[in-house]
Amino acid sequence: MRASRLTLVLSLALVAAACGSGSDTAPSTVAPSTAATTTTAAATTTSPSTEAPTTTAAATTTTEAPKPVWPLTGLPLDDPAAAQKPAIVVKVGNYDAHPQRNSQHADIIYEEIINANVTRFAFVFQSDSAAEVGPVRSGRRQDVDLLGSLNRPVFAWAGGNRTVTDEIEASDLVDLSQLHCKNTCYRSGDDKPVEFTLMFNIDKIKALDFPDAGAPPQQFLYRKDGEAPAGRPSAGIDLKMETYKIGWTWNAKTGLYERTQNGKPDKDRSGEQVTTSNVVVLVMTYNPGISNSPDAVSVGTGEAWVHSGGSVVHGTWKRTDRSQTFTLIDDDGNPIRLTPGRTFVELPRADSTLPRG
Repeated sequence: MRASRLTLVLSLALVAAACGSGSDTAPSTVAPSTAATTTTAAATTTSPSTEAPTTTAAATTTTEAPKPVWPLTGLPLDDPAAAQKPAIVVKVGNYDAHPQRNSQHADIIYEEIINANVTRFAFVFQSDSAAEVGPVRSGRRQDVDLLGSLNRPVFAWAGGNRTVTDEIEASDLVDLSQLHCKNTCYRSGDDKPVEFTLMFNIDKIKALDFPDAGAPPQQFLYRKDGEAPAGRPSAGIDLKMETYKIGWTWNAKTGLYERTQNGKPDKDRSGEQVTTSNVVVLVMTYNPGISNSPDAVSVGTGEAWVHSGGSVVHGTWKRTDRSQTFTLIDDDGNPIRLTPGRTFVELPRADSTLPRG
């Protein structure tokens, strides 16, 4: 009995010892690690430079804007707005109309074959002016196509037969015939047949507003300053324009070509010989026209001779539409460039051109 009590007491003592532990967590069975905890940071290495820091600035390229030029001469102009004025074309006679007045003030002059085996001029003004230009004569059907690249120019003329008048009035040429010239034309009073006395005042035409007219685009390509002319040296050119023998001779001192007609210096009313910076010869096919007046075919392609700077270049002219300018290409396919200045455009038939030198 006593032994049983002793056994019971010992059992209760063991239970009390187990329940009297002060820890709420079971002891760990994993021994703590003796290895050091290593934290690896990304290493930043700075190598000391032995040279001074170099700062490279972005290269700045300045492209100079092209300087404004007159579209009909390639010469510089001060006021770009002036180039937005329309071209003014004046039809001027040649046969029995000498001497012409103020041809030297025209930017471009076209010489075309008309009836009776004679020629007629189209003086084109924009950069310069004159108080008196003439004698002004009638227009032709071929003028509609020939002048189309000038973008609706003012067309000063004496009139024409009913068919020609209808075609010009229906075209985009801005009609300024003597019938409604708005005080810009008059009779000179010269002792000549009346058909050789009509004059137009370019100054007065420029003072008028022509809302239907447009600014002309550049008609030719021009060489840059210091750029040598292409082609071979040439003293000039001789042309047979129907009954007229036309000559152009290069003057190296003035840098201009001088014109002769039928072997004599061709002079205007001022007494000065007609000169130009460029002579552009566009060989034309002429179709039969009305009243025995031939029509130059100025849309298409043909042979070209370009005299500029004392040299001559042979090539081709091309034009696919009357509103386009004449494209001039040499025999190697390169564009032909002119000397900035006045240009005289001759429109002969085939086999009537003979360059010199």
